[in-house]
Parts: sequence; C-alpha cells; structure tokens
Amino acid sequence: MRIERIGKIHLHDAALSIWEPEVDKVEFKKVVFKRIIQQLNRLGWVVSIPQDKINSYSQDFARNFRYCVKGDLKADLNVSGRVIELEFFQNLNAPDRPDHEGRYQYDKEKHMPYLMLLEMRRTRNVIVKYLTNVFTGYELDSERVLSQMRVGLGEFTALEWIEQKYKTSWHFKGDLSTYKISDCNRKSAEGKALEHGQRVYYFDRDGRIQTGTAYYNINNMWWVVTGKYALSNEACFSLYTELPQNFRIKRNDRLRRKRLESLLSDAVDKMDFIRAHKLKGILFSPDEQLYRVFHTDHQLYHRAGFSGYTKDPNYAGKFTLEECKRFGNEHQNVVEPISGDEVSA
Repeated sequence: MRIERIGKIHLHDAALSIWEPEVDKVEFKKVVFKRIIQQLNRLGWVVSIPQDKINSYSQDFARNFRYCVKGDLKADLNVSGRVIELEFFQNLNAPDRPDHEGRYQYDKEKHMPYLMLLEMRRTRNVIVKYLTNVFTGYELDSERVLSQMRVGLGEFTALEWIEQKYKTSWHFKGDLSTYKISDCNRKSAEGKALEHGQRVYYFDRDGRIQTGTAYYNINNMWWVVTGKYALSNEACFSLYTELPQNFRIKRNDRLRRKRLESLLSDAVDKMDFIRAHKLKGILFSPDEQLYRVFHTDHQLYHRAGFSGYTKDPNYAGKFTLEECKRFGNEHQNVVEPISGDEVSA
C-alpha cells in the first residue's frame, strides 16, 4: 500500500536531496529518513552515528545525522527541517581537497574511481525508485534529472530513460490516445506504417543488422531499444518492419569509401605511390576524372563523403562529377578537378 506524501527529489553532483513543501519534522524523520537508512542497510552500507558527532554537537543534531560507509565509498545522511540530504564522497582520488575524507572535493563524480562511481549511482537510483514507488506524490526534479541521466549498468535502463524523456516532452508523452503520429513520420524503409512499441530492424553505423522495439521520439525520429541498457535514435526511413533480404551483407559502403580515401591520402602523404595507385584502382574506375570541393564560406575543403573539413588538399574528399552535382549548394562550393599526379603516380 502506497503512502500519501508530496515531495521533490533532486539529483546533483554525487548527492541526492529530498524536499517536502509541508512537513511534520518528527513524521518526516520517522517515515522518510528511516526508510532511506533501511535501504542503505539492505544494499550493504554500514550506517551509524559517529561518536565525535555526539561529543562535538548537540544530541539533537547527532540524532539527525548518519555516517554511511561501504568500502572506500562514504556518505553523509542528514535531515534538517523539510530537507533530507545524502551526499557521497571518497578520498582515493581527491586531488584538490583530500582532507575531511574528500567531503569538499569539487566535481565529486568526475573524480570518483569508475567502480565506485557505479556503486554510488546504483545506490542513489535504488533509493529514488524506492521512494517514488512508496510515496504517491514523490517525483524527480525533471530538469536536473535529464541533465544527468545516463543509460547503463547501475544507472537508468533504456525504458526508464525514455519514460523520463516523455515526462518532460512538450508534444508526445508516450500516450497514443492523446497524440497522433503523422504518416510521414512513421513511414518505414519499406513504405509501411510504423507502430509505437513494435519490433523493428535497422542497420547500425557499421552496416550490421540490429533489432529492437521502436518508441516514437519526435518528428521522424524513433528510439529503438535493443537491450536493457542499449538504445539508438533512428529515422523512420531507416527502420524495417520485417527482416530485410540479404541482411547478412554489411551496408557499410559509405564507411568503406571514407576509410579507403583516408588510406589513399596517407599513402600519397608518405609518397608511397605504389600503394596509392592500388587504392585508387579499388575506389574509382580507371581514368575517371575526380574532383575536390572547396567551401567558400569556411575556406576549407570538404572531406570524404562531405563529412567534415580540412585545409590540406591531399586530405580533401575525392568525388566524381555526378557526386558533386548531387551534393548541390553551388553558390557556396567551388569544384576543382584533381590531376592524376595528385592522387597517385
């Protein structure tokens, strides 16, 4: 049975804080503070009141403070007024402030050893999930959460990440009963209509077939969840509703072209003209006229595949005349013919 309480949960640098608008201090500590301690104990943390706090501060302060330890990872838990704070720290890597066990180190998450960082995020996420499930009116501060949301082990699952995105979305909230996806934004690679939540297939950036469940994002973009902690953002026209034919053949012509052109430029740069001649024969037809494209606004050459720019003409992309015409933007680009001597000898 869920408990009726209203509160905001904020996540920030290696910390978690809880704020309630109206609170009875005794009940706040009894109902919320103690539940957090219980969750920490279940996760293997040792939670205690340090003797020095009892000796140095008032008894009331000591009762509202807990020192939490799990290996080399530590945390301070305290309740004050309408706020509960849980702040993690460590001093295995605290280059600026190793004193006080690393409590005052700036950018704590950035300096945490990786496994310790995973444990901190895991602990924080377990507490957040527990509180939002137990208390009806508890919710995450969406603006802060989205800036720190990550998909991965010990953090958010792919579906949880998408759910948080929907909560802050200004158009689609994941509910098709209140939103209609336009036909042009759901047209698949085969021309069929994509359905929110259906299984789809697509080729990744390396040209390998992938499969997962598609969830609508925005415009013609869809999130595809391929595993518990894996997702991709794909355009509708790159998604297939059925397994494509010859799916074992890699669709990596573009990557192959860019890689071979890079090797060709390297060979010319090193004056290895025999290798350059072989690579040119693989890439282009014999005696085919090639061109490079100079962008007049940037004063730079386009790289292979019109992806990126370079000052060095040798590392500019090599294009056929037809490819230059397809790219367009004639008012910004100057097409320059490449002599055979520049490509290979």
